[in-house]
Amino acid sequence: MNRVILPFLCVLLVSCGQKKPIKISEAESKDIKKSNTHDPKEKHLQNIKQLTFGGDNAEAYFSFDDTRLVFQLKNPDIGIDCDQIYVTDWENDNMEKKLPPMVSTGLGRTTCSYFMPGDTTVIYASTHLGDDNCPKEPEKREDGAYVWPIYSDFDIFVADLKGNIVKQLTNEPGYDAEATISPQGDKIVFTSDRTGDLELYTMNIDGSNIKQVTFGLGYDGGAFFSPDGTKLIFRSSRPESNEEIKVYKQLLSEGLVKPTEMELFICNTDGSDLTQITNLGNANWAPFFHPSGNKVIFSSNHKSEKGFPFNLFMINIDGTDLEQITFDGVFDAFPMFSYDGKKLVFSSNRNNGGTRATNLFIADWKE
Repeated sequence: MNRVILPFLCVLLVSCGQKKPIKISEAESKDIKKSNTHDPKEKHLQNIKQLTFGGDNAEAYFSFDDTRLVFQLKNPDIGIDCDQIYVTDWENDNMEKKLPPMVSTGLGRTTCSYFMPGDTTVIYASTHLGDDNCPKEPEKREDGAYVWPIYSDFDIFVADLKGNIVKQLTNEPGYDAEATISPQGDKIVFTSDRTGDLELYTMNIDGSNIKQVTFGLGYDGGAFFSPDGTKLIFRSSRPESNEEIKVYKQLLSEGLVKPTEMELFICNTDGSDLTQITNLGNANWAPFFHPSGNKVIFSSNHKSEKGFPFNLFMINIDGTDLEQITFDGVFDAFPMFSYDGKKLVFSSNRNNGGTRATNLFIADWKE
C-alpha cells in the first residue's frame, strides 16, 4: 500500500494553482536548518544559484531564448496573498532586493504560466473572472486526506509582459488550467474537466482545434511536450479498485483531488501509445523531458516513509535506469531544462533556514 503525505510535512505541493503549507515539528526544523544550496552527491548540478528569497516561489519556466523565467509567487509577508505571475531576467535581476514585474492581473488566483513563442507574451490560468478575491483553501477533512482544489473558475489567458490580457483561450464551464507549450511553438497542452473527468487536451497556439488526448478515469495533469513536440509526459492518479474509484469520483464532485498516489505516463500528442513509465508508489509528478528526449526528470517521494522528502529523479522513457538527481532533506520539484539544455531550474525548500519558504534555484547541468 502506498503511504500518504503526512499533514505536518513542511512543503508546498504546488501544481498549477493547488498548494498548501504544512507544518513540521521542531526537531525536523533543526535538521532542515543545516541544509544549504548544494549536496555533494548532486553530481549533475553545478554552480547552483538561489534566485528568490522568501515566500512560495514555484513553477519557473524558461523563455524560448532562455534569458527569462516566468513563475508564480505567493508571499503574504509582502502583501501577495494569492499566487500571481512574475517574469524575471534571471541573469541580471536581484530578487533578494527587488521583485520583478507582475504580468498577471493581481486578481483571483493565477497559476501554470509559460512563455508563448516569440517571448513577448505568456500564458497562464486565472480565476479572476469568477471572483476578484483569492478562492478559499479546502477545509481540513475529517478523514485527514490531503487534497488539492480544482477551482472551476480557472480559465487560460494570454498576456503581454506589461500585464495586459490579450486573449482568452478557454471559456468552457469548469476547470481549465495547467497549460504548457510545445518547444516547436505550434501546440498547447492543458488539463480540463469539461467532460466530467480531468483529462488532457491539446489546441493550436491560437486556441483553435481543441482535441481530447486522454480518456481514462483519473486525474491526468501537469503535461509537458518532448523536445521534438511528438510526445507528452504527464502525471496521473488512475483509480482501479471499486473503493478507489468511489473516493475519486466523490472528491471530484466536491472540486477536489487527492494527489498522494500518482505515477508518470507517456503518450504521443494524439494520445496513442499510452504507456505508464513509473510504478514507484507514493507521489511521482512534475515531470519534464531531458533535452535528449529519451529521459524525463521528475519529483518523487517514493523513498519516503513520512511523506517526505521529495527529490528529483531521472528515468528513461521506457521506465528503466532510475537515478536520483537531488538529495534535499525536504522538497525539490518543478524541474525544467533550458531550451539549450545547459541549465536546470527547480523549486526547493533547501537553504530556507527551517522556514516554509520555497525558492527558485538554477544550476548548470552536467551529464
